[in-house]
Amino acid sequence: MNVPEVRPDTGRGERVGLDEAVFCDGKNASQIEAILAEAGKRSARLLLTRLSAEKLDALSAGARAMLNYDALSRSAFFGAVPASEGDPRVAILSAGTSDLPAAREAQRTLAWYGQGAAEFHDIGVAGLWRLTERLDEIRRYPVLIVAAGMDAALLSVVGGLVRGCVIGLPTSVGYGVAAGGRTALDAMLASCAPGLAVVNIDNGYGAACIALRMLRAFSPQD
Repeated sequence: MNVPEVRPDTGRGERVGLDEAVFCDGKNASQIEAILAEAGKRSARLLLTRLSAEKLDALSAGARAMLNYDALSRSAFFGAVPASEGDPRVAILSAGTSDLPAAREAQRTLAWYGQGAAEFHDIGVAGLWRLTERLDEIRRYPVLIVAAGMDAALLSVVGGLVRGCVIGLPTSVGYGVAAGGRTALDAMLASCAPGLAVVNIDNGYGAACIALRMLRAFSPQD
């Protein structure tokens, strides 16, 4: 199979502070291996997203050995990951354990850039006490990512209780009219809590990138 030309956007990190990530959904194993080989020649680091376990298995043993893979988020690191410095400035909240794949993608993306994250999982509003008992902790963080499916009510509740920047991460969790996350997305966009940012369905990578941009706006020297 012929592998198309690999043309990485090597200047993106310098332009916007966020390097190009490799979206593996839609790419075959040969294309992914070509991308890794090209990055290896430049001694470049790569963040790979949406790398399924089946596609990982289709890679050569040598390519697999170079990847730090997380099955839950379907993400992989190619190259060293910087150590997190100082206390986390981002909190990741999820309504239920079914929302963890998207939440983990956000956490892994932040880790790729050396940004730690506090995590608060299974705090959905169906058991509101699970949120309220941790609210004082949650309020300490300047940036929050809120992952929720079904009716996505957690975002509006959190958005009405905290001062920090809040990023909605709708997930494709739920039955019937949840419509693969479309109901959660619409609910987040229609939230009555003011000043919220919302990313696309299951886009943990995008939510983390917004968080990183926000943090850099607070600390331009970063």
